[in-house]
Amino acid sequence: MGNGFENEWSVHDPTTALPVSFLAFLAAAIVLAMTPGPGIAYVVARTVAGGRAEGLASCFGTGIGGMLHVLAAALGLSLIVAQSATAFSLVKYVGAAYLVYLGIRLLLRKDHAFDASPVVAQGGRRAFVEGIFVEALNVKTALFFLAFLPQFVDPARPLVAQLVLLGSTCVVLNTLVDVVAVFASDRLLSSGAARAARARLLTRSSGATMVGLGVYLALARRE
Repeated sequence: MGNGFENEWSVHDPTTALPVSFLAFLAAAIVLAMTPGPGIAYVVARTVAGGRAEGLASCFGTGIGGMLHVLAAALGLSLIVAQSATAFSLVKYVGAAYLVYLGIRLLLRKDHAFDASPVVAQGGRRAFVEGIFVEALNVKTALFFLAFLPQFVDPARPLVAQLVLLGSTCVVLNTLVDVVAVFASDRLLSSGAARAARARLLTRSSGATMVGLGVYLALARRE
């Protein structure tokens, strides 16, 4: 196609109909979605304050807020690749480095970072709207999508559609995990050693996955 991206590292495994890069993306996205963090803590706290209905409303609100980040990332990255193949390659390497940084942060995170801050009950509709704004205004979410999504696309193909598909998959997985957290909020909020051990294991696994993913993507050969 003459845009300098024909040798993209993403390849197809002849034993499967899905690109290897998508399978790698799906595995990483599932692990990251299961990692205890501010999003899960928020919906759990909302559930404790206002019940299951309010917790679920906040889940769907944060899901819509996440989709706003997906659309912004898709449009912004498509403009970058339209202007310069070199610039897009730079974005991918910087993004891989950022993933390594986030992984190290997760590995070093203290257990108290998972505690949910107390909130006041405010009704399902307001919880839904607040969830949208909480996620939409989260700069860390925007940076994560800008770093994570470009690693798994083939710029020789329609870019916006790929980014929206990958980003939507992330949002759906995150929302599903949040919904599960709402239904299991009593266990997630228990202060016993079992909860702390589960949170620590999931976070360490996610951190190691992110570091390994970032290093692999940065060093992967473009055949």
